[in-house]
Amino acid sequence: MGKQEIFSQVSHIEERIGALHRDLKELKEQLASLIEENHYLKVENDNLRKRLDEPVEKKKTTEIAEDKDRQKLILGEGYDNLARLYQEGFHICNTHYGSIRSDGDCLFCLSFLNQK
Repeated sequence: MGKQEIFSQVSHIEERIGALHRDLKELKEQLASLIEENHYLKVENDNLRKRLDEPVEKKKTTEIAEDKDRQKLILGEGYDNLARLYQEGFHICNTHYGSIRSDGDCLFCLSFLNQK
């Protein structure tokens, strides 16, 4: 093997190393781009999940508030009906429920109406 052939092989290896270096640089740039895009997509995905969860949470709190309002309304109607019955002269206490009040006000009925 002559000096010329050795020099030729070294030049050829140097060219291949240069090509590999360029390929490696391109792959590195592509990888950096993919990592950046992946990070962006993860952030976007998290934001979208938060947006999707918000209406559900708001809807749940709204439904809970509406249920409480309905219960208050139902309790209010029942209370109003009992107060009306008492004003019409009937007992609403558990001891004399439904019987006519003849002796005036009943302390049991009044305590029942005044409790909250």
